[in-house]
Amino acid sequence: MRMQHPIRGTPRMGATGTREVDLIVERTNGSCVAIEVKLSDHATDRDVRHLLWLKDQLGDRLVDMMVVNTGPLAYRRDDGVAVVPLALLGP
Repeated sequence: MRMQHPIRGTPRMGATGTREVDLIVERTNGSCVAIEVKLSDHATDRDVRHLLWLKDQLGDRLVDMMVVNTGPLAYRRDDGVAVVPLALLGP
């Protein structure tokens, strides 16, 4: 599996490589938000490792990182990754 539309100026990513991010939202100005979706109720270091790698690659272009999970609380990890329960995103 590969990204259908690669981000401008970004190394190719995909499941056939060593890193993969579930969803990347890119604005027309090139800024991005990266999102991982997990079925667990908490976010581990392993869950966010590719988000942090992408932050190293994109620098300031990556304006936020998020893990959507099944947990009860929204919070921001010490490494800057937001953890958001799916239930908070809508009915």
